[in-house]
Amino acid sequence: MVLQHPNRDQIRIENVLSALGNPIRLAAVRVLAEGGQHNCTSVLELIEVNAKSTMTHHWRVLREGGVIHQIPSGRENLVSLRRDDLDACYPGLLDAILTGARSDEAIPSGTPSARP
Repeated sequence: MVLQHPNRDQIRIENVLSALGNPIRLAAVRVLAEGGQHNCTSVLELIEVNAKSTMTHHWRVLREGGVIHQIPSGRENLVSLRRDDLDACYPGLLDAILTGARSDEAIPSGTPSARP
């Protein structure tokens, strides 16, 4: 199976933001931001998603949005974050989103934040 990835010059901000706007996909990207390649199953275990078929959709959105790179490896795919491409296209964006996600995680759901 050949997986389609946009070239760096084909990555569009609206696709990146849409891909990162889902909590499951954002959680997966947070795992991938630690670096290296991961197999899909190891990421699923870390973000506590039970349905592998649902995650297939999320991987596709992230891949087609230019956020991740997938390489077939046996019966699974190896997944990595396209940090270099994202940083080249949108400097600081990924770091800001990841920092915001960590900050939001520290605030219990339903609690008003101290942010203006």
